[in-house]
Amino acid sequence: EVQLVESGGGLVQAGGSLRLSCAASGFTFDDYDFDDYVMGWFRRAPGKEREGVSSVNVRYNMTYYADSVKGRFTISSDNAKKTVSLQMNSLKPEDTAVYYCAALRGATLTFIEALYDYWGQGTQVTVSS
Repeated sequence: EVQLVESGGGLVQAGGSLRLSCAASGFTFDDYDFDDYVMGWFRRAPGKEREGVSSVNVRYNMTYYADSVKGRFTISSDNAKKTVSLQMNSLKPEDTAVYYCAALRGATLTFIEALYDYWGQGTQVTVSS
């Protein structure tokens, strides 16, 4: 089974930067390889529903961003290392949330959570004002 492990969360002041990483493993037990997936980042802020942040089609390097993070966050994937990263710049207190990595077997760039097959446990990002 595919496993996803996030890292890189922490506490940062407003205006600062953080880089989240998600390491994927378990593809040898699956008929699909890493580049058969869309990798997504989601977040859940305190008291709010989980929302999509960004996603990337690993094979074609096509990306998709929520309006709230466009121009500040950049998603990237490394097929050789089977990792996906989220570079977060100009962070705001409203970016405070638990950030989750997810994998969707297919090519659709989407934030529909039900379409994602695997999820990580999440990493906390806290932005102080």
